Amino acid sequence: MASAALELMGFFLGLLGMLGTMVATVLPYWQISAHIGSNIVTAVANMRGLWMECVYQSTGAFQCETYNSLLALPSNLQASRALMVISIVLSVLAIAMAVLGMQCTLCLEGSGGVKSQVAGASGGLFLTAGFLALIPVAWTTHEVVQTFYRPTISASMKYELGDCLYVGLASALASMLGGGMLSVSCCEEQDGGRGRRHAGGYPYPVGGGMPGTGARTTSQTYRNPNLQVGGINTASMVRNTSGSSQSSAHGVQGAKKPNAAGYDITGYV
Repeated sequence: MASAALELMGFFLGLLGMLGTMVATVLPYWQISAHIGSNIVTAVANMRGLWMECVYQSTGAFQCETYNSLLALPSNLQASRALMVISIVLSVLAIAMAVLGMQCTLCLEGSGGVKSQVAGASGGLFLTAGFLALIPVAWTTHEVVQTFYRPTISASMKYELGDCLYVGLASALASMLGGGMLSVSCCEEQDGGRGRRHAGGYPYPVGGGMPGTGARTTSQTYRNPNLQVGGINTASMVRNTSGSSQSSAHGVQGAKKPNAAGYDITGYV
């Protein structure tokens, strides 16, 4: 039960991380123009992202322009694009594999340890996707901070950390945490459970049945311990089984049953 709860929590964290990564990849709020100085009235605000650059004016106009040339972009921006896209693709694959491998689903039922292995593989994909999404976020954050504190750059060319950097950081951590939970639940199931165990059968004595039939007759006689006949304590239990040996059967037939109050229970197993 604990591993199933960990799997569900890891799955939802991975799903949340994938959605946040998609939002951070699409929106242009990676770098926002810094308003430095005593003038608090700003007419234009510039924003940069992975795919476009936008301008927001004080009149309410919002204009965006995508980058026209792919080869003319800086190498760090191209690498950030590739890493974020690969992270999203790996997250989608991890979600599909987690649906197949989690205990709360009926997929791959009765396949032994394959189901838990699929869940563990999905956890590894979530970990990889979160790590790949963390690289461009940390890289861009480092560049923005280094540029902001560089004295040779004018104030109009300096940028601050955008909202997408915070969203991307939280999404990457959520994906890595969800992948870790899925991997841990898989390891717990393989170590302790080794698959689902079914309950045992009925607590009847095991023995061979009658030849030619599948039923076995068991006769049990319980004597009243307060009554004694002929100096013999009748508290002892006499148990006759049809699958017993020939000698015990002759001994029971030759003995004469005392006339004492008791209960005779005969069942068919």
